[in-house]
Formats: sequence, C-alpha cells, structure tokens
Amino acid sequence: MNEMKFAEEILDQLQEQNPRYHERAFLFTLSALQSVMKGLVEPRHISGSELVHEVRRQAMHQFGPMARTVLGHWGIHETADVGEVVYALVECGILVTAEGDTREDFIGVFDFEEAFVRDYPWGASIT
Repeated sequence: MNEMKFAEEILDQLQEQNPRYHERAFLFTLSALQSVMKGLVEPRHISGSELVHEVRRQAMHQFGPMARTVLGHWGIHETADVGEVVYALVECGILVTAEGDTREDFIGVFDFEEAFVRDYPWGASIT
C-alpha cells in the first residue's frame, strides 16, 4: 500500500470515528504540532497549551480575520476541540501521549471570541 492510500484510509477512519471534525482539522493540528517541534532546539514533549496556541497562531497567519470561521467550519470552536482532535489522533496511533497528559489540558486555554475577535491584531502581521 502506498503512503497516499494509507493516509487517505487513516483520514477516512478518523472522520468515521469523529464525524464532528473535518479532515482538515486533523491535518491542521498535525501541521501546528510539526511547527512547534521544528522550532525547538531539542526534541521534547509538547503541552496541550503550547499546541493550542500554535493552532491559533497558524490559523491567524493563514486565514487572517477568517481564522475563527475556518476553524469553526472544521468543528473547532474552542480549545477543548483541539484536545479532542489530538486524542482522536492518539487513538488512531498517529500521536502518543506522555504520562499525565489528559484531555483536560486543552480545556479553557483561551476563549475563542477573545483570541480571534476582540484581541485580533488588526493591521499587524502575524508570523
């Protein structure tokens, strides 16, 4: 089986088991994780909070003022949703957790209304 076919089957499985999330939610979360890892001097465990903040940063960078709308279209309406996406990836065998990691690590990291609307850096470039 080639890698593309395998990836499609994994995405199909993720969507079947987690229908409230669009396949892009899984891919975007993995991309944010890769971005955090790439920025580390040495590999280490990434916290739920670190990942959620990178999802926000990447969404604002890629989608600007539409970031919250795009994430919402994918089923991500709050930071806890990022945790659900991560744990779906864990259950599928794509990611692993460290001892002590929980879904609760993702709950209430920030408020989407505040982070994407009230505190949106109008006129500033998001990097």
